[in-house]
Amino acid sequence: MTRPRKTGKTSPPAGERDDFEEVRSLSRKQVVDMLRRGESFEEADLRSADLVGVSFDGVNLSNAKFADANLQRASFRGANLTGASFWNANLREASLEGARLEETDFDYCNLDGVNFKDAKIRKATFPTKRLPLEMIQRSVRTGQRVKMEPLGHEEEE
Repeated sequence: MTRPRKTGKTSPPAGERDDFEEVRSLSRKQVVDMLRRGESFEEADLRSADLVGVSFDGVNLSNAKFADANLQRASFRGANLTGASFWNANLREASLEGARLEETDFDYCNLDGVNFKDAKIRKATFPTKRLPLEMIQRSVRTGQRVKMEPLGHEEEE
C-alpha cells in the first residue's frame, strides 16, 4: 500500500480513495512554490525529482523521500533530514552543513563533493564501499568535501 504524501491538504477518508493509486512526486515548480510559502516538507515525496541547485536551508524534511532525485549542488544547511531517504540520489557537490542526519539513508547515493561540516550524524546509512567513514568524519570536522572512490568491476553488475 502506498502512503499518501503530506502536502498541507487533507486526504479523503480511506473508504473514499483508492489506496493502490500511484502517488506522484512533487515537481520542481511545486517544490519551489512550497519553499516560497514556507510549507511543510515533512514526509514529502520528492522521488525522481530534478531539484538541481534548490536551497532547502533550515527546512524540516524529516522522513522525506528523495530516491533517484537529482540534487546536484542543492543546499541543506541546517535542515532536519531525520529519517529521510536519498537512496540512489545524486547529491554531487551538495551542502549538508549543520544538517541533522539521524537515520538518514544515503545508500547507493552519489555523494562526491558533498560538504558535511558540523552535520549531526547518527545511525545514517552511507555507501561505505565507495566513501570511507574516516572521510565523512573529516568532512564533519573540517568542511572538506568528500571524494567517492570509483566503482570496481565486481560492483558494476
